[in-house]
Amino acid sequence: MLARVLERVAKGDRLVVVRIDRLARSLSHLPEVIERLEAKGAFLRSIQDPIDTTSPQGKFTLQVLGAAAEFERALIRERPKAGLASARTKGRVGGNPGLRVKDPAALRKVRLTRQDGYIERLNETAQNWVPHVRRLRPIWPGRTCCASSTAPLPEARRWTQCRLLRAVKAYVRDGFLPAEVLARAVRRETDDRLPAIIAGIKGADPDITLQAIFDRLEAMRERTPRGRTSWQPSSVKMLLERAHKLGLL
Repeated sequence: MLARVLERVAKGDRLVVVRIDRLARSLSHLPEVIERLEAKGAFLRSIQDPIDTTSPQGKFTLQVLGAAAEFERALIRERPKAGLASARTKGRVGGNPGLRVKDPAALRKVRLTRQDGYIERLNETAQNWVPHVRRLRPIWPGRTCCASSTAPLPEARRWTQCRLLRAVKAYVRDGFLPAEVLARAVRRETDDRLPAIIAGIKGADPDITLQAIFDRLEAMRERTPRGRTSWQPSSVKMLLERAHKLGLL
Protein backbone atom coordinates (compact mmCIF):
# COMPACT_ATOMS: atom_id res chain seq x y z
CA MET A 1 0.00 0.00 0.00
CA LEU A 2 2.77 2.47 0.90
CA ALA A 3 4.58 1.76 -2.38
CA ARG A 4 1.42 2.52 -4.36
CA VAL A 5 0.79 5.74 -2.42
CA LEU A 6 4.35 6.99 -2.93
CA GLU A 7 4.16 6.14 -6.61
CA ARG A 8 1.00 8.24 -7.10
CA VAL A 9 2.07 11.24 -5.03
CA ALA A 10 2.65 14.32 -7.20
CA LYS A 11 4.38 17.66 -6.77
CA GLY A 12 2.63 19.87 -4.21
CA ASP A 13 0.65 17.01 -2.64
CA ARG A 14 0.56 16.55 1.12
CA LEU A 15 0.53 13.03 2.55
CA VAL A 16 -1.46 13.02 5.82
CA VAL A 17 -1.14 10.21 8.38
CA VAL A 18 -2.73 9.78 11.82
CA ARG A 19 0.58 8.97 13.51
CA ILE A 20 4.10 8.67 12.22
CA ASP A 21 4.28 5.00 13.25
CA ARG A 22 1.49 4.30 10.71
CA LEU A 23 3.77 5.48 7.90
CA ALA A 24 7.19 3.90 8.47
CA ARG A 25 8.10 0.40 9.59
CA SER A 26 10.90 1.68 11.80
CA LEU A 27 12.71 4.84 12.78
CA SER A 28 15.47 4.04 10.28
CA HIS A 29 12.89 3.55 7.51
CA LEU A 30 11.31 6.98 8.01
CA PRO A 31 14.11 9.08 6.41
CA GLU A 32 13.87 7.02 3.20
CA VAL A 33 10.12 7.65 2.97
CA ILE A 34 10.66 11.38 3.53
CA GLU A 35 13.42 11.45 0.90
CA ARG A 36 11.04 9.83 -1.58
CA LEU A 37 8.37 12.47 -0.88
CA GLU A 38 10.87 15.33 -1.15
CA ALA A 39 12.15 14.01 -4.48
CA LYS A 40 8.63 14.39 -5.84
CA GLY A 41 8.10 17.82 -4.27
CA ALA A 42 5.47 16.47 -1.85
CA PHE A 43 5.01 17.11 1.88
CA LEU A 44 4.16 15.08 4.97
CA ARG A 45 1.87 15.87 7.87
CA SER A 46 1.22 13.72 10.95
CA ILE A 47 -1.97 14.62 12.80
CA GLN A 48 -0.94 13.39 16.26
CA ASP A 49 2.77 14.28 15.97
CA PRO A 50 4.41 17.72 15.59
CA ILE A 51 5.48 16.96 12.03
CA ASP A 52 4.54 19.04 9.00
CA THR A 53 7.29 19.37 6.39
CA THR A 54 5.74 22.54 4.99
CA SER A 55 7.02 24.34 8.10
CA PRO A 56 10.60 24.83 9.40
CA GLN A 57 9.61 23.31 12.76
CA GLY A 58 8.37 20.14 11.07
CA LYS A 59 11.56 19.80 9.04
CA PHE A 60 13.64 20.27 12.19
CA THR A 61 11.69 17.49 13.94
CA LEU A 62 12.44 15.15 11.05
CA GLN A 63 16.14 16.01 11.22
CA VAL A 64 16.13 15.09 14.90
CA LEU A 65 14.41 11.79 14.10
CA GLY A 66 16.98 11.12 11.38
CA ALA A 67 19.84 11.67 13.83
CA ALA A 68 18.12 9.34 16.33
CA ALA A 69 17.79 6.69 13.60
CA GLU A 70 21.51 6.88 12.84
CA PHE A 71 22.29 6.59 16.56
CA GLU A 72 19.99 3.55 16.79
CA ARG A 73 21.82 1.85 13.89
CA ALA A 74 25.18 2.57 15.53
CA LEU A 75 24.02 1.00 18.81
CA ILE A 76 22.77 -2.10 17.01
CA ARG A 77 26.18 -2.51 15.35
CA GLU A 78 28.13 -2.00 18.58
CA ARG A 79 26.19 -4.30 20.93
CA PRO A 80 27.31 -7.62 19.36
CA LYS A 81 30.92 -6.39 19.24
CA ALA A 82 30.82 -5.46 22.91
CA GLY A 83 29.32 -8.84 23.85
CA LEU A 84 32.00 -10.79 21.99
CA ALA A 85 34.78 -8.68 23.51
CA SER A 86 33.37 -9.28 27.01
CA ALA A 87 33.17 -13.04 26.38
CA ARG A 88 36.80 -13.16 25.22
CA THR A 89 38.03 -11.39 28.36
CA LYS A 90 36.28 -14.09 30.43
CA GLY A 91 37.91 -16.89 28.46
CA ARG A 92 34.78 -17.87 26.55
CA VAL A 93 34.47 -18.25 22.79
CA GLY A 94 31.78 -15.98 21.45
CA GLY A 95 29.30 -16.83 18.76
CA ASN A 96 26.86 -19.67 18.15
CA PRO A 97 28.10 -23.12 19.31
CA GLY A 98 25.94 -24.81 16.70
CA LEU A 99 27.63 -22.87 13.93
CA ARG A 100 31.09 -23.84 15.17
CA VAL A 101 30.23 -27.54 14.78
CA LYS A 102 28.19 -26.87 11.61
CA ASP A 103 24.97 -28.21 13.07
CA PRO A 104 22.35 -28.36 10.21
CA ALA A 105 19.56 -26.97 12.40
CA ALA A 106 21.70 -24.02 13.49
CA LEU A 107 22.82 -23.34 9.93
CA ARG A 108 19.21 -23.42 8.71
CA LYS A 109 18.14 -21.01 11.46
CA VAL A 110 20.87 -18.54 10.54
CA ARG A 111 19.99 -18.82 6.85
CA LEU A 112 16.31 -18.07 7.54
CA THR A 113 17.25 -15.15 9.79
CA ARG A 114 19.42 -13.68 7.05
CA GLN A 115 16.60 -14.12 4.53
CA ASP A 116 14.19 -12.31 6.85
CA GLY A 117 16.69 -9.48 7.30
CA TYR A 118 17.20 -9.24 3.54
CA ILE A 119 13.43 -9.08 2.89
CA GLU A 120 13.08 -6.38 5.55
CA ARG A 121 15.75 -4.28 3.83
CA LEU A 122 14.06 -4.83 0.48
CA ASN A 123 10.74 -3.65 1.91
CA GLU A 124 12.33 -0.32 2.76
CA THR A 125 13.10 0.33 -0.93
CA ALA A 126 10.18 -1.53 -2.54
CA GLN A 127 8.48 1.70 -3.60
CA ASN A 128 11.49 2.43 -5.86
CA TRP A 129 11.47 -0.78 -7.92
CA VAL A 130 8.37 -2.94 -7.41
CA PRO A 131 6.01 -0.69 -9.47
CA HIS A 132 8.47 -0.78 -12.39
CA VAL A 133 8.81 -4.56 -12.19
CA ARG A 134 5.03 -5.03 -12.14
CA ARG A 135 4.56 -2.67 -15.09
CA LEU A 136 7.46 -3.68 -17.34
CA ARG A 137 8.15 -7.37 -16.76
CA PRO A 138 8.16 -9.74 -18.59
CA ILE A 139 7.32 -7.63 -21.66
CA TRP A 140 10.57 -5.68 -21.34
CA PRO A 141 14.03 -7.12 -20.55
CA GLY A 142 15.67 -6.80 -17.15
CA ARG A 143 18.08 -4.07 -18.27
CA THR A 144 15.13 -1.87 -19.29
CA CYS A 145 13.40 -2.45 -15.97
CA CYS A 146 16.60 -1.70 -14.05
CA ALA A 147 17.29 1.48 -16.04
CA SER A 148 13.75 2.75 -15.52
CA SER A 149 13.62 2.04 -11.78
CA THR A 150 17.06 3.41 -10.86
CA ALA A 151 17.28 6.49 -13.12
CA PRO A 152 15.44 8.82 -10.67
CA LEU A 153 17.71 7.83 -7.76
CA PRO A 154 21.03 9.40 -6.71
CA GLU A 155 24.06 7.62 -8.14
CA ALA A 156 25.02 6.06 -4.80
CA ARG A 157 21.61 4.37 -4.52
CA ARG A 158 21.29 2.99 -8.05
CA TRP A 159 21.08 -0.77 -8.37
CA THR A 160 22.78 -3.05 -10.85
CA GLN A 161 20.73 -5.43 -12.95
CA CYS A 162 22.05 -8.40 -10.92
CA ARG A 163 20.99 -6.78 -7.64
CA LEU A 164 17.51 -6.08 -9.00
CA LEU A 165 17.18 -9.66 -10.27
CA ARG A 166 18.12 -11.02 -6.83
CA ALA A 167 15.49 -8.79 -5.20
CA VAL A 168 12.81 -9.85 -7.70
CA LYS A 169 13.59 -13.54 -7.13
CA ALA A 170 13.28 -13.06 -3.36
CA TYR A 171 9.90 -11.33 -3.74
CA VAL A 172 8.66 -14.07 -6.10
CA ARG A 173 9.82 -16.74 -3.65
CA ASP A 174 7.87 -15.12 -0.81
CA GLY A 175 4.78 -14.47 -2.92
CA PHE A 176 5.08 -10.66 -3.12
CA LEU A 177 5.43 -10.74 -6.92
CA PRO A 178 3.95 -13.17 -9.47
CA ALA A 179 6.26 -15.75 -11.03
CA GLU A 180 5.58 -14.30 -14.51
CA VAL A 181 7.96 -11.39 -13.85
CA LEU A 182 10.86 -13.85 -14.13
CA ALA A 183 9.78 -15.15 -17.55
CA ARG A 184 12.07 -14.52 -20.50
CA ALA A 185 11.37 -11.25 -22.28
CA VAL A 186 10.72 -11.03 -26.00
CA ARG A 187 13.87 -10.26 -27.95
CA ARG A 188 13.84 -6.73 -29.36
CA GLU A 189 15.83 -5.35 -32.23
CA THR A 190 15.79 -1.71 -31.07
CA ASP A 191 17.74 -0.30 -28.12
CA ASP A 192 15.23 0.67 -25.43
CA ARG A 193 17.68 1.69 -22.70
CA LEU A 194 17.55 5.47 -23.16
CA PRO A 195 13.73 5.62 -23.42
CA ALA A 196 13.54 3.49 -20.27
CA ILE A 197 15.85 5.84 -18.36
CA ILE A 198 13.85 8.89 -19.44
CA ALA A 199 10.61 7.10 -18.58
CA GLY A 200 11.92 6.42 -15.08
CA ILE A 201 12.91 10.06 -14.55
CA LYS A 202 9.60 11.34 -15.91
CA GLY A 203 7.59 8.76 -13.94
CA ALA A 204 9.19 9.84 -10.67
CA ASP A 205 8.39 13.50 -11.35
CA PRO A 206 5.61 14.02 -13.95
CA ASP A 207 6.11 17.81 -13.87
CA ILE A 208 9.83 17.71 -14.63
CA THR A 209 10.96 19.90 -17.54
CA LEU A 210 12.94 18.83 -20.61
CA GLN A 211 15.83 20.98 -19.36
CA ALA A 212 15.85 19.20 -16.01
CA ILE A 213 15.75 15.79 -17.72
CA PHE A 214 18.77 16.43 -19.93
CA ASP A 215 20.61 17.99 -16.97
CA ARG A 216 20.02 14.69 -15.16
CA LEU A 217 21.19 12.69 -18.19
CA GLU A 218 24.40 14.71 -18.45
CA ALA A 219 24.98 14.28 -14.71
CA MET A 220 24.58 10.52 -15.23
CA ARG A 221 27.12 10.74 -18.12
CA GLU A 222 24.63 9.18 -20.51
CA ARG A 223 25.38 9.67 -24.20
CA THR A 224 22.83 10.81 -26.76
CA PRO A 225 21.49 8.34 -29.38
CA ARG A 226 24.27 9.64 -31.68
CA GLY A 227 26.95 9.05 -29.06
CA ARG A 228 27.44 12.66 -28.01
CA THR A 229 27.94 13.85 -24.44
CA SER A 230 25.95 17.09 -24.77
CA TRP A 231 22.16 16.77 -24.72
CA GLN A 232 19.54 19.01 -26.34
CA PRO A 233 15.85 19.38 -25.43
CA SER A 234 14.90 18.08 -28.88
CA SER A 235 16.71 14.78 -28.22
CA VAL A 236 14.98 14.39 -24.88
CA LYS A 237 11.59 15.20 -26.43
CA MET A 238 12.12 12.60 -29.15
CA LEU A 239 13.04 9.88 -26.64
CA LEU A 240 10.16 10.89 -24.39
CA GLU A 241 7.72 10.45 -27.28
CA ARG A 242 9.32 7.11 -28.05
CA ALA A 243 8.92 6.01 -24.42
CA HIS A 244 5.19 6.82 -24.67
CA LYS A 245 4.84 4.84 -27.91
CA LEU A 246 6.68 1.87 -26.40
CA GLY A 247 4.37 1.87 -23.39
CA LEU A 248 7.14 2.65 -20.91
CA LEU A 249 5.10 5.55 -19.52
